Amino acid sequence: MENHRPPIVEIRNLSKSYRRGSQVVPVLEDISFDIREGEFLALMGPSGSGKSTLLNLIAGIDQADSGSIKVGGIEITTLSETELAHWRAFNIGFIFQFYNLIPVLTAVENVELPLLLTSLSKRERREHVEVALRVVGLADRMDYYPGQLSGGQQQRVAIARAVVTDPTLLVADEPTGDLDRVSAKEILDLMGRLNNESGKTIIMVTHDPRAAERAHLIKHLDKGVLNVSDPAPH
Repeated sequence: MENHRPPIVEIRNLSKSYRRGSQVVPVLEDISFDIREGEFLALMGPSGSGKSTLLNLIAGIDQADSGSIKVGGIEITTLSETELAHWRAFNIGFIFQFYNLIPVLTAVENVELPLLLTSLSKRERREHVEVALRVVGLADRMDYYPGQLSGGQQQRVAIARAVVTDPTLLVADEPTGDLDRVSAKEILDLMGRLNNESGKTIIMVTHDPRAAERAHLIKHLDKGVLNVSDPAPH
């Protein structure tokens, strides 16, 4: 990884708590770090350590209590809900553990969904979708429904949907957590290619050391505190 690349994500003094009745439960405490453009970062930690919360804050899904998050120079913590929704549509590609595909839509229709928010014509949307599905190796499954696809193939559709808008960041929450070992390796290989060949910046939450080894950098969270991180072993 080239250290002179500029930061694409800048996090400063980030804190987040949740309320449980009258209790305030701290989830993240005074988190500060940068993610460089083209980085592949793995966030690790035990259940309840705050890693998914941190991912959701970076992706603009959740709001911080205090602190700053800049993505591509934009301070997202000051955006309104409407502005955040627009920003997410064009800057964030989501990859979830359970795919989040709509079962009554084909692969093409699922991948096309994020493009419906753009000004692209129907023909242009179709072209973008076909390119994305070719990238993930599903050119021959475009008109299949999720129920006709294996778990690994469904996750490939989800990745195609995540990259079809050419987002600033790919955020992945346990992307291999519901897959067998062979399918998990294929998905990690695909994410590696998106990072290495397409230069995609990827932030991945995982509890699996094998998945984390694919990243350039691993950051560990424990009880909402960021521990010292080391480059991932290769």
